[in-house]
Amino acid sequence: MSDNPPGPPVIMQEAEASHSGAAARLRNYFLTGVILVGPLYITINLTWWLINWADDVMRPFIPVWLRTETYLTYRIPGVGLVVAFVALTLLGFLTANLVGRTLVEAGEKLLSRMPIVRPIYKTMKQIFETLFAKGGSSFRKVALAEFPAGMWSVVFLASAPSVYISGRLPGPEYVSCFLPCTPNPTTGFFFYAPRSQVIELDITVEQAMTLIMSAGMVQPNVDAQRKLAALAETARAGRPAPTPTSVT
Repeated sequence: MSDNPPGPPVIMQEAEASHSGAAARLRNYFLTGVILVGPLYITINLTWWLINWADDVMRPFIPVWLRTETYLTYRIPGVGLVVAFVALTLLGFLTANLVGRTLVEAGEKLLSRMPIVRPIYKTMKQIFETLFAKGGSSFRKVALAEFPAGMWSVVFLASAPSVYISGRLPGPEYVSCFLPCTPNPTTGFFFYAPRSQVIELDITVEQAMTLIMSAGMVQPNVDAQRKLAALAETARAGRPAPTPTSVT
């Protein structure tokens, strides 16, 4: 007979280990569900908001006899979005011919005579032409620039500076840089930097946007499906998820 039989502390340790394992599995199951449902829920809500916003904007321009609620007891969402797409496409088609171009030129001449409206319209037109031009150079590349001094920031490279500006900048060649803010990339800083001091990155604009909006939590060239699969595998195996290590 053994003089040291297993006492209550051993049983308590086994119970605590079992409880800890069950809690870890529940936590991993919950996180897996959040990762699966969260992005889908946000995407559906944003899409639904965009459809309703387009319907509300286009509703005053849609005749009563074309509205779905005239013939049905409910309104079909998305009609305003379809009408806006068809209207803009038709407007672009009409503008492409001689009569349409003549009308557009006459309207632009009228706007150019308005002191307050003229600079706003010209600026917006140049921005839209640059953004949607087929051969445009707006935000095609992502780079690193030392701004402010001693720190590196993710920037988007825009079109090259004009001859007037480049002739007044010191040095041989400069590039136009836009530094977006986190988490709202629609605001930021614009500056010119020497091309020799800018490091171009082999990532897409979408990946850079994700990096900026997530404040660095989502790094580029990281396969999210692999992370999700690893988390699900950890949950199935009943092991605690690995704690991410910080990078200094």
